[in-house]
Order: sequence, then structure tokens, then C-alpha cells
Amino acid sequence: MSVAILVDSNSGVTPDEAKKAGIYLLPMPFYIDDKLYYEDVDLTRDEFFRLQEEDHEITTSMPLVGDVMDYWEKLLEDHDQVVYIPMSSGLSSSCETAMMLSEDYEGKVFVVNNQRISVTQKLSAYEAKRMADEGKDGEEIRTYLEKTKFDSTIYIMVDTLKYLKKGGRLTPAVAAIGTLLRIKPVLQIQGEKLDRFAQARTLKQAKQIMMDAITSDLSNRFADPDASHSVISIAHTQNQKEAEIFREELLELFPDRTIIINPLPLSISCHIGPGALAVTATPSLVKIEEFE
Repeated sequence: MSVAILVDSNSGVTPDEAKKAGIYLLPMPFYIDDKLYYEDVDLTRDEFFRLQEEDHEITTSMPLVGDVMDYWEKLLEDHDQVVYIPMSSGLSSSCETAMMLSEDYEGKVFVVNNQRISVTQKLSAYEAKRMADEGKDGEEIRTYLEKTKFDSTIYIMVDTLKYLKKGGRLTPAVAAIGTLLRIKPVLQIQGEKLDRFAQARTLKQAKQIMMDAITSDLSNRFADPDASHSVISIAHTQNQKEAEIFREELLELFPDRTIIINPLPLSISCHIGPGALAVTATPSLVKIEEFE
């Protein structure tokens, strides 16, 4: 049984990483001033943030139906089954659409409602690949990923309120007051949605809030206080220097752990802008460094 693992670029998986891991990558589309681009194909991260800061009109989009089906059919030429892992159904309708499309493939395409995005979605793809290599079929892989879909946590510090306001997540008045007070919201993704978790006045305070939250989740939700069976990762938007500092601070709490730094996918970056910093924790079958 040959099973292909396909994940979208909302996972943060790059084309080079996908090739190295032996998985397949569906690039996500974006519209900038009504022109269509694909992440990491004809739109680099640097270009994206330059255009964003210049206030170009940027909107996210679900994958085109034709693109998805064409990719499935191409993979089925050389594989018996496809396991497709799109971004969380709570953040996009692309998962629901793909599940509907898969009904026409007579048990050959398995769409996973994995409720994840960014590094946690990347881990799901790597776990799926490991299971496929062990001989598991598409149904077994989907069942496991959906059973464990809520076993992850993400906290994100937003550096500017501009893009939350632009996306309609804050009223202009709240955004103006928050900017005046230099508030740095800490958001969370616990499965389905991006929600407010806390607010801080300084970067130091925001990082402490996130470290306390991750420590609590590892101990209380995942019963893994030293993260020996979990993956801790840092993600960011154009904030590599602070991400490296944050990693050193986390290593004081979790020594001897490998903490990977990844850029946040553009689908999230579109709504929060540059300067964001995030931390994730996920109990996992694999260590992410096995695929790095």
C-alpha cells in the first residue's frame, strides 16, 4: 500500500522541507491588488511583508478546487491512496470543501479534519508520513490524526494592532486606544479558532504570559511537564532575532530539548502583520528535528 501525504502551505512546510521529508505540498493562493499569487512559488515572504507594509490590498483564499483535484489525481497515478491535511476547518472552509470533493474518489482520498495550522499542522504531516512508512493505510492515518487533533496549543503575541483592525477583528476605537497604550495582545489557537487570550504592555510581559501558558498546558493538559514526549516550537513573522532570544529563554525552562524556529504561514501573517512571536507545544509521535 503506497500512501501519499499532502499538506497545504498553511502548515509552514517549505518546498525544500517537503522534498526532504517525502511529503507533498499544496501552495496556498493569495490575492494582492486582485492579482493571484501562490505562497513560496511566485510570492516570497519578503515580498509579502513589503507589500503588506506598503498597504497593498491582500486577501487570503482557499485553494482553487481545480488545483486540489488535479494534485490528487496526479498523486494517485503513483500511489494507492492520498491523505490530505488542510488547515483547520475552524479557520477556513477549505477543509469542508475538500471533504466533499473526496467523496468522488471511492476511498482513495482521505481528508483529515485536523484542526491545526502552522507548526502543529506540520507535525501532523510528519506523523502521517511516519505512519505511512510503517504501512498504515489512509483510514488509519486519518483516524489517528483526528483523534489527536486537539493535542496542541499555540500562543501568539501580536506586535501591532493595525492588521487586526484592518481585518475587522478590532473596532477602530479599540485599536486606537490599544495602540496609544502600546498593548500587545496575546492570542491563542486551541483547535478551531484564533481567540484573544491575554494582553501585555511589553514584549517581556507577553513572553512571560506565553511561557506560563505553555508550561501549564504541558503539565495539566498533556501530562508532560518536562516536554519529553512533546515538541516545543517558536514561530514568528519577520522577527527572527527575537525568536532566537525567546528560544534561549524557553531552553532555561526545558533544557536539553530541541526547539525549532519557523516562520508563521502567510495566512496568519496576513491578519497579524510583522513582528509577531509565537510558541507552540504538541505531544507527538515524531521529533520535528528528524525532518529538519
